[in-house]
Amino acid sequence: MYKIIRSVLFQFDPEKVHHFTAKAMHSMLSIPGMKSIWRKLFVVNHPLLEREVFGLKFKNPVGLGAGFDKDAKMYTDLAYCGFGFIEIGTVTPVGQPGNDKPRLFRVTADSGIINRMGFNNEGVDAAVERLKGRNSDVIIGGNIGKNKNTPNEEAFSDYLISFRKLFDYVDYFVVNVSSPNTPNLRDLQEKEPLKRLLSDLMGENNGYQSPKPILLKIAPDLTDGQLDDIIEIVAETNIHGVIATNTTISRSGLKTNATELEAIGAGGLSGKPVKNRSTEVIRYLAQKSGKAFPIIGIGGIHSAEDALEKLDAGADLIQLYTGFIYEGPGLIKKINKAIIKRNLKAHGNS
Repeated sequence: MYKIIRSVLFQFDPEKVHHFTAKAMHSMLSIPGMKSIWRKLFVVNHPLLEREVFGLKFKNPVGLGAGFDKDAKMYTDLAYCGFGFIEIGTVTPVGQPGNDKPRLFRVTADSGIINRMGFNNEGVDAAVERLKGRNSDVIIGGNIGKNKNTPNEEAFSDYLISFRKLFDYVDYFVVNVSSPNTPNLRDLQEKEPLKRLLSDLMGENNGYQSPKPILLKIAPDLTDGQLDDIIEIVAETNIHGVIATNTTISRSGLKTNATELEAIGAGGLSGKPVKNRSTEVIRYLAQKSGKAFPIIGIGGIHSAEDALEKLDAGADLIQLYTGFIYEGPGLIKKINKAIIKRNLKAHGNS
């Protein structure tokens, strides 16, 4: 059924379709009895799905990655799709329009998406106002970034503003320094500036009576040496975990022809083309660190098998983004059922 809906939606501009589907989902869930139907269709509850990671209890390990609900407008509705947690953002201190349109492109031959959104959002205050009305028990992460016009030397102040304002309204934080769509942002992934940024945020965090988990989201394009630096930085700053990975700037091995890719231009690529590399990064971090910290795996999860591969590589939790768009909400249920089935088998109850 979803494939039929997708074939229609994919005829239109991706960004317009995103806003249309958000409104359509909200309208549908406003119909009396529809929430109960969606729960039966998509939500799976089972003790074998439950996870405790960085001090938080997750009903299941399948989350929605940042970028889908940038302004905290959809998290209540999205919870009915069966997610165990939802990450809002990336949020910046001041609202900004992002990069010029068009800035979101499907590369269907590769089951991927290229975006150069540029942290378009309404600003942290708008997100906070929506989160104040939170009546869902789904875990919410706050993904924070810097404004486009803020120089890297002053980046910490941007992260700090959003951190302070969101603190009472989210369950964990993600520091995004890995988007390729904000000029010079990825320079903050270099060892010294990153260590300084995370140390300062952790210093702020530890000043609260009940500190929140802080995670770092990294790019798939880092070298092994840079990944070694990440492991060292996590140990030195005592942040709570890593999200691997963001989108890639690589275009190698794509089926989509070069002319089409050239016409699309710059941006971060997500979906199936990043699957193997994100899994490699997860495995490298897990093995080289001796599983010293939790990892949330994201990148190219389009099936239950893809999800299990990430978990086997060392991910404690996983997130969907492009796979959710291509496969629909049924994917979450398939993944959770596969996890239950495998765990039952491991316990000799198949």
